[in-house]
Amino acid sequence: MSWLSEVRKRLPFAPKRDTPDNLWRKCPGCGEMLFTKEYEDNLWVCPRCEHHGRIGADTRLGQVMDEGYTILPAPRVKEDPLKFRDTKKYADRLRAARSGAPHPDALTTAEGRIDGRKAVVGVQDFGFMGGSMGMAVGDAFVAGVQRAVETGSPYVIFTAAGGARMQEGILSLMQMPRTTVAIRRLHDAGLPYIVVLTDPTTGGVTASYAMLGDVQIAEPNALIGFAGQRVIQDTIREQLPEGFQRSEYLHEHGMLDMVVPRGEMKETLARTIDYLTTARQAA
Repeated sequence: MSWLSEVRKRLPFAPKRDTPDNLWRKCPGCGEMLFTKEYEDNLWVCPRCEHHGRIGADTRLGQVMDEGYTILPAPRVKEDPLKFRDTKKYADRLRAARSGAPHPDALTTAEGRIDGRKAVVGVQDFGFMGGSMGMAVGDAFVAGVQRAVETGSPYVIFTAAGGARMQEGILSLMQMPRTTVAIRRLHDAGLPYIVVLTDPTTGGVTASYAMLGDVQIAEPNALIGFAGQRVIQDTIREQLPEGFQRSEYLHEHGMLDMVVPRGEMKETLARTIDYLTTARQAA
């Protein structure tokens, strides 16, 4: 035992206080250490560099919807239809993802109001298997559209995905035409379809319902694309521009209508719903 330990034993030092290990977090954008409470109060946006952090479905719904919204029941689909296994069984991956998630799959849908305007809102959670699109996501999307048609509400989707869920193979890819047909049903009913792309939105999700909105909105600096930047560079053998596949670049080149900070999202969605519903009624 060292002399310092002996001295500590003899002197009336106060006991060591237990402190939470999540008081601080490092900003993924600028690397600054942020007080977690300040970060949360700022809607998970860094107050230094304005990096928009990734958030889950419940947090997102709480930010954009009025109090009293209702989570729609999650659809039941056949799990692991291909009995897929890579380094782990797909069933085990699903079980592990659900153990740390509040909802059974990557897309959660709610019905309620946005600043008093009725809406059905779907939110993809990148934290659930990278927000990947499988049969459960496709069914949740279609069920959300169906509810929007039944109630005469706009449908708003927040996308965040790495693409199709490879463990479901062709069944995952079939969700691309399914969701496209569902969007057509919204249009036939004269209802708005609004897309908010968040970081990251890639792969089959980008190639389907993420780019079919009546209005395309994105959060700042969100990664949006189909294939990865390195794959594209290796294919075309050219250096891609600075900021390629980021919200601001896509907005500048006409792929997006708006880039909206998170703090202004609820107001922007309410205003957009007003505009689209008024325009459709006038038509």
